[in-house]
Amino acid sequence: MTTARHIVTLLKSHIAGDEDRFLSIAMQLAAHEARQGHGKLAQELKDLVDAAKSRDARIAKSSRPVPLFQPKGELAGLLHVRYPDLRLTDMILPDSLRSRLHRVLGEQRQQASLREHGLVPRRKLLLVGPPGSGKTMTASALAGELHLPLFMIVLDGLITKFMGETAGKLRLVFDAMQATRGVYFFDEFDAIGARRGERQDVGEIRRVLNSFLQFLEQDDSHSLIIAATNHPELLD
Repeated sequence: MTTARHIVTLLKSHIAGDEDRFLSIAMQLAAHEARQGHGKLAQELKDLVDAAKSRDARIAKSSRPVPLFQPKGELAGLLHVRYPDLRLTDMILPDSLRSRLHRVLGEQRQQASLREHGLVPRRKLLLVGPPGSGKTMTASALAGELHLPLFMIVLDGLITKFMGETAGKLRLVFDAMQATRGVYFFDEFDAIGARRGERQDVGEIRRVLNSFLQFLEQDDSHSLIIAATNHPELLD
């Protein structure tokens, strides 16, 4: 990659708000300068990248948001809050998937500018894959990249423990999305997302799914909503 191309890519990364790619290209530029015999400049670039990474680590540690609440009572088995330190660079991902996730991150980081122009950033994702494929890890990495709390909601626990009250609990979760920006991860989404009208479905679960879809459509918060499933063929 030529120096001019490095600069173009740096600017594109900056505009997209992709800090990781920006620093990666800067390191490539440092390596390029080193190969050209410009050792002093290469070391200066490397030192600047290291300083930027150190700054980001301090900011991430000091600016963690206060969680909305610590789940108690019945909700303790439903909602878990944590602050991941994971980054996408810690994951081995196909280039196409990494690019799509970086695009989501870029839009989240630039959401104020997008909204000023009447655009809405992507913030409702469905992760599909067999157990162990990295769905939870991906949600954690997105939360870590955005320095946001990860709120993990286990839907099968919600349904089995709160039959008859689940829609009300879902309402509380979606209210929380408005009150506290975060990454809200609905694991095992097929627990309520199965096709409506299946012979073996339960009327209560159909009502819960209808409520969930209604809440999801009406939601205009700034939170990132992620659902995960091992069985996409079961979803409505």
